[in-house]
Amino acid sequence: MTNELKIFSPATVANVSCGFDVLGFCLDSIGDNMVIRKTNKKGVFVTKVEGFDLPLETELNVAGVSALAMYNALKPDCGFEIEIYKNIKPGSGIGSSAASAVGSVFAMNELLGRPYNKTELTAFAIKGEAIASKCEHADNLAPALFGGFTLVKSMSPLEILQIPTPNNLYATIIHPQIEIKTSESRAILPKQVPLEDAITQWSNVGSLIHGLHTNDYQLIKRSLHDVIIEPHRSKLIPHFNDVKKAALNHGALGCGISGSGPSIFALSEGLEHAEHVENAIKTVYSKTNIAFETYVSKINTEGVKILE
Repeated sequence: MTNELKIFSPATVANVSCGFDVLGFCLDSIGDNMVIRKTNKKGVFVTKVEGFDLPLETELNVAGVSALAMYNALKPDCGFEIEIYKNIKPGSGIGSSAASAVGSVFAMNELLGRPYNKTELTAFAIKGEAIASKCEHADNLAPALFGGFTLVKSMSPLEILQIPTPNNLYATIIHPQIEIKTSESRAILPKQVPLEDAITQWSNVGSLIHGLHTNDYQLIKRSLHDVIIEPHRSKLIPHFNDVKKAALNHGALGCGISGSGPSIFALSEGLEHAEHVENAIKTVYSKTNIAFETYVSKINTEGVKILE
């Protein structure tokens, strides 16, 4: 059995408009690379981080904290070293911390012969994710581990449902190079919402799930609306309304905030539509003085994976 694995831990989109804290999907074209190896020295050690300035101290590093949670539960007769090659910018809104948290526990589990299932791994990864977001949630972690679309049915006990992904569904992402902290974006949300808005929101969640199950792109389009969270968080993202209008005018099924932002996602039927949307939203931001990056990605139905 090998003592070292190199893995790809993918970026993810959480909330998916109407599914605040419960829905997410996995991206294919952006993610972190990580190397995890077994050692004779017991313990968990983060030995290298490249790409962004993140702590090497295990107890302060998202990947280290999730790994420690699993390590302390299993108490294996070995240790682990973690190398992180970070491609997802922290605070980007596309699951940077989740990729780190998931990558370490996934690889450790593989090296130890898979003692835990994906739901149990998610529970360990939650401990690392909480370091970054100041609360425990799994809407980025679940799609990164399971792939495709996932719904977090319950946090206690943890229950994750895999949702089918239509074959021709593509995501377009624009990442403005500004920082929005998850903790701050949660702080601006209302503690109470009107009953009418709540009814609209859970109707949209239900119909979105049905649309994904039945490959009904038009139903998906009619469901990708957020009447509770987006009106507040969109104020933190410059030119959000212009981006959304451009995406919808160029064929997107829907457009919304990825996680807590600042990234914005759009879903489209087919690669051609997704690329048209990319060009349209590039045009919006190219007229500003804000640097940005864009990505087009098929929905990744595999999730985190071992690299050759």
